[in-house]
Amino acid sequence: MILNILSIVSIGLMIGTEFAVSAFINPILSQLDPAAEAHATSLFARKLGFVMPFWYVLNFLLLIGEAVVHRHGSGTALLTTASALWAIVIIFTLLVLVPINKRLAGMTSKAYSDRLKQQHARWDMLHRWRVAALSASMVTLLIGIGA
Repeated sequence: MILNILSIVSIGLMIGTEFAVSAFINPILSQLDPAAEAHATSLFARKLGFVMPFWYVLNFLLLIGEAVVHRHGSGTALLTTASALWAIVIIFTLLVLVPINKRLAGMTSKAYSDRLKQQHARWDMLHRWRVAALSASMVTLLIGIGA
């Protein structure tokens, strides 16, 4: 029961944070003047780039824990699927999104070129797919726990 609550709260908060980046933070940043946008984007990229890896791994471990605890229940396949989706998202993040994020985190206001702005837009589009996959994992977790 406690594992279920921890998993749901931690994963739900993380997905909410990731959704907020895409739905609210990035659209607001894009309305700033280029220097302010570059500075704010760099700050967000550094802060979230530092915190999120630990949170992703924690949530992956919680999902694995759910699959193990419920291994004899009818939701085992769903919990395994939720864990697999999360693992795929982590791999996708490491291979595709992290390199872009590192470039954005290291930029300066003077270096916010059209190329970096395009990479930020690409990151944001790919990030939306990540949020969708994380949400699918969460739904699968909830159904698996309830099964």
